[in-house]
Amino acid sequence: MLPTRIHTLRSVALTLLVVLCIGNDASAQLRPLDPTDFRALGGDRIRVQVGGGVYFQQHASLAGARGRLIEIGDTRVSYRTGRIVIEIGGTLQRFFREDTVIQPPAEGVNASSIQRTRHDAGDYRVQTVVRLTPDEVNTALILRFGTRLPTTDNRVGLERDQTDFFAAIGAGRALGSLYLGAEAGISINGTRLSNYEQSDVLIYAANFEYRGRFVSPFVAVVGQEDFRERAARGNEDLGELRAGIRVGKRHWLSATMLHGFQESSPRNGFALSIGAAVR
Repeated sequence: MLPTRIHTLRSVALTLLVVLCIGNDASAQLRPLDPTDFRALGGDRIRVQVGGGVYFQQHASLAGARGRLIEIGDTRVSYRTGRIVIEIGGTLQRFFREDTVIQPPAEGVNASSIQRTRHDAGDYRVQTVVRLTPDEVNTALILRFGTRLPTTDNRVGLERDQTDFFAAIGAGRALGSLYLGAEAGISINGTRLSNYEQSDVLIYAANFEYRGRFVSPFVAVVGQEDFRERAARGNEDLGELRAGIRVGKRHWLSATMLHGFQESSPRNGFALSIGAAVR
C-alpha cells in the first residue's frame, strides 16, 4: 500500500511541475472547458477521441464580431495510471465567418478582411484528474487541474494569448444505469489589459448520462462566470446546455446538440466525434 501511495504522490508532483513550467503563455478558448470524462477513471488505460463541430452566432469578442465558427480536429487523449488520469487535448483549426460586426476589433487585432473570415489554431490543454476516493467506492471524488497552451495569434482575434490556469473539485456517482457528475472550481485567466492583468472566474459543469448497453443519451451544462459587473474583453461569461447520444462502448460515435444561454456563447450548434479505448 505504501509504495502505491508514494508512486501516486510522485505522479501528482511531476504533473504539477509540468503544468507550472508550461503555464507562462497559455491561451483562452471561445468555449468553456468540457466536463470531466469520468469514464477515463475506469478500467481503460488509454482513451482517444477526435471530432469537430459547427456553432452559429458565436461571439468573437476580440474580433468584435458574431458569426459561424467551425472547429476541425477537436482531440482528447488521456492516459490513466492508478487513480490519476493525464489528458492532452486541443483543436487543430478554427474557421470563423463574420455575420454581424458588433464593435471595432480590440487593439492589435487585424481588421476584417474582404471575405470577412478568420482562422487560427484552437486552444491546447494539459490537465490532470486525480481520483481521491478508492476505486471500490461508488462515488468518485476528483481533483482536476491544468493549463492551456499558447497556440493562438493575437492578430487574428479569436483568442487571448495570455496565461490561464484552472483547478476544480468534483464528484461522479452511478445510480443504476444513470451516471451523475458535477464539478466547480476557479480559472485564473490572463487579460489583454495592462491595468487589469488577471480575471478570476468560476468554472462549473454538470452532466447526466443514462448508460445503456449500447446507446447512452446524455445532458450536460458547462460554463464560466465572472462576477465583476463588466468582464474584461475576451473574458466574458460563457454557458452551454448540451444534449446528445453516444453509441458504442469500447469504440463509440458521439453526436451533441448545444444551446448557448450566455450572450458570448453560440446561439446553437452541433458536434460529432469518434473515439476508442484501450485497456
